[in-house]
Amino acid sequence: MRAAPSTTENGNLPSSFPRLHLNTSSNLRSRPSSNDAAMTNPTLHALLLLSDSALPLGSFAFSSGLESFLAHNKSRLSTSVSKTKAFETFLEHSLANVASTALPYVLVAYHEGPTLERLEELDNDFDASTPCTVARRASTTQGRALLAIWERALSSSTSPSLASQAAAKALTAFAAASKSSKPDVYGLQLNSHFPPLFGLTALALGLSAAETAYLFLLNHAKALLSAGVRASVLGPYQSQAVLASESLQRCIRSCIEREGERKVDETGVTVPVMDLWMGRHELLYSRIFNS
Repeated sequence: MRAAPSTTENGNLPSSFPRLHLNTSSNLRSRPSSNDAAMTNPTLHALLLLSDSALPLGSFAFSSGLESFLAHNKSRLSTSVSKTKAFETFLEHSLANVASTALPYVLVAYHEGPTLERLEELDNDFDASTPCTVARRASTTQGRALLAIWERALSSSTSPSLASQAAAKALTAFAAASKSSKPDVYGLQLNSHFPPLFGLTALALGLSAAETAYLFLLNHAKALLSAGVRASVLGPYQSQAVLASESLQRCIRSCIEREGERKVDETGVTVPVMDLWMGRHELLYSRIFNS
């Protein structure tokens, strides 16, 4: 076993010990390899950033109705096998419902939203088309968190393309406007809903539309699986098995194929009971999630 490097009296490493230099661009160029193009792809880096569970969006504080579903079906879900099967069905229905209600707003914002006016319109439309109060509150909470992340961490990493620059400008303007937003004469104000803001953030960071759609649904599945583990429906290894499964990948791809071309005025709840579970969450005597 190699001995750990000794330190000097002031606690620093000896001068002979190799140090990591933060300015590594020249080092990367001086060590070419066949994987350089993939490893230095800025889109890959942005994709990993937005898929990271450590991204402080607050999504893991919500169960998307799972906790309510479990509480209202205790008699039918008395065994671990029945819970696991019920969760798999719930996950599939939840993904289908999110795809039909939120995914079109993600993609329309990606393709049409690089202006403040269009982003405000999509934000207002999504608010009007979300009848469930609990779901609406969860969306605005995550949307405001994403705006804070954009301002404090991601705005300096904008892709150089013209579309990305326009998206970044719209996001920054929307974030500034949302801080001083007050209801107008019709009672309307900026709500900062998550789906359109996610689509525009992905565009600003240079992701493709296909990557944006898949990532949006995958992140929803990850949040639900995390809720399932904390609700003792399945274990962490089972959760990872579901996350890595081909069936989940097929489910996400089929949702994108079915809903990816839908316009925002064609969105609708495909699994109405999902809204009922989310809405009844606040009636639970005790709960560990916000929805």
